[in-house]
Amino acid sequence: MTESFDIYLASASPRRRELLTQIGVTYQLLEIDEPEVPRRNEAAKIFVQRMALNKARAGYNLLDDEDRHPVLGADTVVVVDGEILGKPENAEYGKAMLARLSGTTHQVMSAVALMGHDKKAVKLNISTVRFCPLSATDIDAYWAMDESHDKAGAYAVQGQAARY
Repeated sequence: MTESFDIYLASASPRRRELLTQIGVTYQLLEIDEPEVPRRNEAAKIFVQRMALNKARAGYNLLDDEDRHPVLGADTVVVVDGEILGKPENAEYGKAMLARLSGTTHQVMSAVALMGHDKKAVKLNISTVRFCPLSATDIDAYWAMDESHDKAGAYAVQGQAARY
């Protein structure tokens, strides 16, 4: 007997899995390894939409012809002063991102893409976020919580970073 589900999810993000479960969408995970590298002079909103679509397309291309459920791909970036901040590669870079965001207003851009038979759709959401000034102690303490190491901009607004 085949398990019933609504879509495939081409994302390793625990938050995306949580959101789909929260809204009652059943899914199966697809492991996608899509390099997240902006093109030269590529605008952040174009980049994040391209990445979401590339992930959905890569997942869709993994499927057999008879198993063509829609595939959801997604991506999020943080943009400050026109610079795209992705996921931190290490603690030094993550803390530097947090210091850069300290006391600033920046944008969080999230794109989702759905790929199905002869159809595709991409949607973009842009949120404006204002961080209070962060001390080095604040940054060290937040980084030590381990919730932001795989998040764009090195923070999770739905977590402990909400206090900032």
